Amino acid sequence: MRDDVVITPYRDGPLLVRGPVRLADQDGNEIEIDRETIALCRCGKSRVRPFCDGTHSKIGFQAAEAAVAQQKK
Repeated sequence: MRDDVVITPYRDGPLLVRGPVRLADQDGNEIEIDRETIALCRCGKSRVRPFCDGTHSKIGFQAAEAAVAQQKK
């Protein structure tokens, strides 16, 4: 049994997180997770943030095509 966490960004949708993970808010308070796979909002418009509620499809959210390399300053 592997305990790897796998994060999959869905095209124009949420980040799907599979595996054992601890999720905390910006103050360090743990956010209770009751399942092994969660969908995290990327569009910023979900009513149940940080989780996805499908709003991305209603508002036409479009994510970047691919990860953008960070430029050195």
